[in-house]
Amino acid sequence: MKKLVIAEKPSVARDIARVLGCTQKGNGTLEGREYVVTWALGHLVELAAPEEYDKKYIKWEMSTLPMMPEKMKLVVIPQTGKQYSAVKTQLFRKDVESVIIATDAGREGELVARWILEKAQCHKPIQRLWISSVTDRAIRDGFKNLKNGHEYDNLYRAASARAQADWLVGMNGTRALTCKYNAQLSCGRVQTPTLAMIRKREEQIRAFVPRDYYGVIVTAGDIRWTWRDRETRGFSTFRKEQAEKVLQTAKKGTLQVTSVTRKPGKTLSPGLYDLTTLQREANQKFGFSARETLNIMQRLYENHKVLTYPRTDSRYIGKDVVPTLKERLRACGTGPYRKPASVLLSRELKTNGSFVNDQKVTDHHAIIPTEEYVQLDHMSSEERKIYDLVVRRFISVLYPPYEYQRVDMEGEVSGYFFAARGRVVKSEGWRVVYDGSWDGEEEEAGEEVTLAEQRLPEREKGEHLLVENASLTSGKTRPPARFTEATLLAAMENPVKYMESQDARAARTLGETGGLGTVATRADIIEKLFNSFLMEKKGKEIYLTAKGRQLLELVPEDLRKPELTANWEMSLTDISRGKMRQDTFLEEIRGYTADLVEEIRNDTGTYRHENLTGKVCPSCGKRLLAVNGKNSKMLVCQDRECGYRETLSRRTNARCPKCHKRMEMYVKGNEDTFICVCGYKEKLSAFQARREKEGAGVQKRDVQRYMKEQQKEAGQPLNNAFAQALSGIKLDP
Repeated sequence: MKKLVIAEKPSVARDIARVLGCTQKGNGTLEGREYVVTWALGHLVELAAPEEYDKKYIKWEMSTLPMMPEKMKLVVIPQTGKQYSAVKTQLFRKDVESVIIATDAGREGELVARWILEKAQCHKPIQRLWISSVTDRAIRDGFKNLKNGHEYDNLYRAASARAQADWLVGMNGTRALTCKYNAQLSCGRVQTPTLAMIRKREEQIRAFVPRDYYGVIVTAGDIRWTWRDRETRGFSTFRKEQAEKVLQTAKKGTLQVTSVTRKPGKTLSPGLYDLTTLQREANQKFGFSARETLNIMQRLYENHKVLTYPRTDSRYIGKDVVPTLKERLRACGTGPYRKPASVLLSRELKTNGSFVNDQKVTDHHAIIPTEEYVQLDHMSSEERKIYDLVVRRFISVLYPPYEYQRVDMEGEVSGYFFAARGRVVKSEGWRVVYDGSWDGEEEEAGEEVTLAEQRLPEREKGEHLLVENASLTSGKTRPPARFTEATLLAAMENPVKYMESQDARAARTLGETGGLGTVATRADIIEKLFNSFLMEKKGKEIYLTAKGRQLLELVPEDLRKPELTANWEMSLTDISRGKMRQDTFLEEIRGYTADLVEEIRNDTGTYRHENLTGKVCPSCGKRLLAVNGKNSKMLVCQDRECGYRETLSRRTNARCPKCHKRMEMYVKGNEDTFICVCGYKEKLSAFQARREKEGAGVQKRDVQRYMKEQQKEAGQPLNNAFAQALSGIKLDP
């Protein structure tokens, strides 16, 4: 008798099959003496569309809402139906006695396999493979320690409850808004509060009134001293006359050193990465979107096998990982990492609670290198960048602290306080891992002027120093910065300050459940908001569109609040721990959905397209909408059934030879044309010829690959989550 192993993706299935000695290829399988390995393609099964329950739902009408199926149905996804059939065939083989679930070790991974088993009505015994990396060693160890599959029944119930709740609220809310306002509008428990946070930030920016502030700097005894207000303890004032008075007095005075304080200090390395922290830093350093970083991480995890499971919300490792640290160091200690890794390998490793804590490891530990030896030359440039971030962070936590002596001096000139600060490095510690390029320190917040560090000469308390120079400094207070993908990810992870209520319990819940969405879904949510044209990018900054602003006015207030998602996630956590019944949660969701639809039905708001153009759709004759995609400008038909879209231009990485800014590619006429904001224009053929002449190495296949990527992007649905559901609705102009 044999055991059937179900992996989530073909690449992982191939790795498992190799370790288990399954070499015989079949229809969607790899088979050996003891095991048969098959795979999903992500999800093979999904919740049925509304029309599967009743034909009346084919037509979108407010009178048919809310849609409340008594029992949610599962259907095979048409695009992956062939693979589902292959898996089902294996499930019912007479020589297959049990099933080993080897999908991703997490809530959604559990759902992938369990839905297949439920749809196929397979009731054979199940076991669970639970691993954080797909190296040969991890797979072998995992199969030696298989779990009883029913230990994860509650995790499956939580995943199923989440999916059903999102269906009920998302489908009903989206249909209600679309039918009520005759526009392509969608809502959701995570995407809508995320939009609301962006709107709140925009309101803060609009309401902000800049103020002039002033400070005084004097030079005395080869030291730059900064004036400090005696009352506020700040280094600036909004009263110019006060600063000028200090300046005039200081010019003529002598500074007396009133105190010299020397304090030793040390800083531990920043913590290991979870997915959100890695996505934020990759966006800040390299401009990668959250989705791009996750995709790169998946390749490093699945294909190269050099990093552990990416979809983790923990920045710690457990004590069980500690014995493997030296082996991981040997595996990644090559190229630029050879020297710092070899230093650690030559001595006993010291760990501490800053990165080793069993209590803070959730389903998966932090992202760290695996024991697989790395081949850097096999990686793309993007993969190298992400790998570099992870490896340097991993090596740095094993190094001793950065140690220094901080020197604070205070002085007085005719009754006015001045201060100076310096730092003497005693030991670089973990900073040597960054080769002097560490730039991760956060700036102090809350002050317009801060005390800059400088190299201080030796001075003693009581010394009198002649003021050699004095000057007035000034500036303007700045409004809060607009969101970038990096800061939006941080806000989604910790949205407490965007809560409309002062509910301490809800705030605590948000912190415990990880904020809006999960590490695995935030990238998709951000992409969805761009693809739905609810927000747009200008440079790196994110702006709400007119559509997004109107949606927030029309959607029920409760759905805009982060508290809703916090309560959901707390309930789902309780379900996964066996503290709450799935049916109890879903009954609450059904009641909430009915109230949501009724509120939309009775609302008196209106919606109007603010981006209608004078151009007419060549397919259906309705007026086209001008929209800004994430990296492109398009004309889109307002009728989703029509689906016509026309790309006007795309933002590229090609740099203008005159001003060196990124150019846009305009799709017009017989040949695409690059156009820069400075006015420079260049045909694509001329651009290719110039690049070849400059020796930039641009080859035809590079351009072809780029064009294919652009075409693929252009073919993506406007609203991935509800594209299929919305495809049947007709909207009047």
